[in-house]
Amino acid sequence: MAEHFAVNGGARLVGAVDVVGAKNSVLKLMAAALLAEGTTTLRNCPEILDVPLMADVLRSLGCTVDVDRDTVMIDVPAEPGAQADYRSVSKLRASVCVLGPLVARCRRAIVPLPGGDAIGSRPLDMHQAGLRKLGAITEIEHGRVVAHAEELRGAQIWLDFPSVGATENILMAAVLADGTTVIDNAAREPEIVDLCTMLQEMGAKIDGVGTSTLTVHGVTGLQPTEHRVIGDRIVGATWAFAAAMTRGEVTVRGIDPHHIDLVLDKLRSAGASTEIGTTEFTITMDGRPRAVDFVTLPFPGFATDLQPMAIALSAVADGTSMITENVFEARFRFVDEMVRLGADARTDGHHAVVRGVDRLSSAPVWASDIRAGAGLVLAGLCADGQTDIWDIEHIDRGYPRFVENLRGLGADIQRKSDPDR
Repeated sequence: MAEHFAVNGGARLVGAVDVVGAKNSVLKLMAAALLAEGTTTLRNCPEILDVPLMADVLRSLGCTVDVDRDTVMIDVPAEPGAQADYRSVSKLRASVCVLGPLVARCRRAIVPLPGGDAIGSRPLDMHQAGLRKLGAITEIEHGRVVAHAEELRGAQIWLDFPSVGATENILMAAVLADGTTVIDNAAREPEIVDLCTMLQEMGAKIDGVGTSTLTVHGVTGLQPTEHRVIGDRIVGATWAFAAAMTRGEVTVRGIDPHHIDLVLDKLRSAGASTEIGTTEFTITMDGRPRAVDFVTLPFPGFATDLQPMAIALSAVADGTSMITENVFEARFRFVDEMVRLGADARTDGHHAVVRGVDRLSSAPVWASDIRAGAGLVLAGLCADGQTDIWDIEHIDRGYPRFVENLRGLGADIQRKSDPDR
């Protein structure tokens, strides 16, 4: 039975909302558990669809995985399997992050090319190139990444682009390699720092955490650990945009505000006021937001995952905004759905020009990925009448208790089932 969100616009969001563990971190931490025999426990995990999907990937490798609300326990056998199940991997892009741990631990891996969001090509060239530098032989065969290595040796690795996924896979392989590995132009996202922190807790030796150069001194073995997942900066920033768009006042708890410094700066430029704490922040917007330009870049730049929220804000802002997408070329598919809602938006290559209107108009729209779905809900909050957002399983993959949290802030939103779809 198909489900959709029915959003009635006009409410001013007011109140407080709690953010739990980061989707973009927990899935990689679950994969990292493969590096040590025994039980690794992750706490503060988000209750989203992607966590049980990743649990299925690990089970296909011989692990026992227990998901209990915000706690995930992963019992890894002495000899995990090296071939991930296609049905599990095909549903989840992040499942490719088992590649590095399997090559490190088993010296071989067979991982089907992953599925996930339709936001553009995300090739595995840099993943494979990094593993080859460490001594692995990798190739694509019959829709699968096939890798094996007699031994892994430390190496100097330069990434052409600070890819999060490539950094993670190379890092997790390097921690058990013989010798020292230096990863230059590494991704610096807070989720990479979280992964490094957990690996260090397991006994890995990593220098340069949080910088663009990671130096990894290989060790002979790691131990299981217990780790708390960092708060989800993308979810936290989504609530910040929601507050600004609805001219509301929202306190977001459970993330490090410095992880979204640029977001908060952009919202201040749009007219919002902010109060910053250690693990929380408050956004207040009294009037219509002003137009602001956005350019997506790797961290510490503006996150591509927040591009739909930037476009949604621009659609109701006073003035004209330019949004430049430098990471995923297909992310502007979202703009077509915004136009359905009355947005004055045009795209040209990597750029979108959005002329703000005072109010959007309701319409049925379809989510093409997690963040596009959230952006459409935010737009629906600023539209006349009822906006129906379909394909909401995408949103469920990234936002725990999405409807409940919005309703707690005063939004008029319901999850509805349609037996005819």
